Amino acid sequence: MEEARTDKKPSPYDDMWYWYLTGEQRAPFPKEWQIALAVQHKFHRYFPGSPRCLECGTPMRGIGSLLLRPGSKPASFSSRICSSCEVTARKEEAGAEVFLSMLFADVRDSTPLAERSGTAEFQSLINKFYKQTSKVLVEQNAMVNRLMGDQVSALFVPRFAGKDHPKIAFQAAKDILHVTGHGQPSGPWVPVGVGLHTGTAFVGVVGSSDSVNEIAVLGSAANLCARLSSQAAAGEILISEDTVKAGQLDVTGLERRTLELKGINHPVNVRVFKT
Repeated sequence: MEEARTDKKPSPYDDMWYWYLTGEQRAPFPKEWQIALAVQHKFHRYFPGSPRCLECGTPMRGIGSLLLRPGSKPASFSSRICSSCEVTARKEEAGAEVFLSMLFADVRDSTPLAERSGTAEFQSLINKFYKQTSKVLVEQNAMVNRLMGDQVSALFVPRFAGKDHPKIAFQAAKDILHVTGHGQPSGPWVPVGVGLHTGTAFVGVVGSSDSVNEIAVLGSAANLCARLSSQAAAGEILISEDTVKAGQLDVTGLERRTLELKGINHPVNVRVFKT
């Protein structure tokens, strides 16, 4: 992962991303945007359905969504925003630095697992992992940042998860271990380790309107979270002290560890939740 960008002058699209992620408007939107949003909200009121896109008000389920498809589908990165608003968000290379909680969940020992299982069986297992973990994350109002290889990453931003996003992220991590079978007498159906960290990171579009782009999280905080997940054993959640403090988490009885992480130039203190 890259460092968060700090040398770019904010544009209206950056301000839009800040609004997307925090629900706070740091600068007025251009007049034409304000008019367009007002018109969309007025128009979409005539179409029944719930839930509705937080930005434009389009229904994403129900009769209204059937009449308005494909624009009424949920966005790929959040179930709270519609796909039409996602297209707008992806038009420019833009984003914002925000204070958030991050979750990275990795399948442990995936290479020997793939060798033992065979290609078709392993693909089925990973698809099940994606579906089960994504369901948990959507229910906890996370932005599902990436489904890649044997890893799932999610962002808990104030706009969607609320101000208690560290607590919501911790609960989501525990739910992920639960749905993957950790703590069951028969053991997990897929071994998973989870890392949690809270800090400031850049979230936005990497790429351009005429090439492949993606919604990404960049910066040292994201790097640290990824490193934590790589160190977590199956059935473990490694919780940074920053997350503990930001969420005032009850970590009574949880093991303390101090880790030396690749690419991080200082020791990292964590609490360890085990199933």
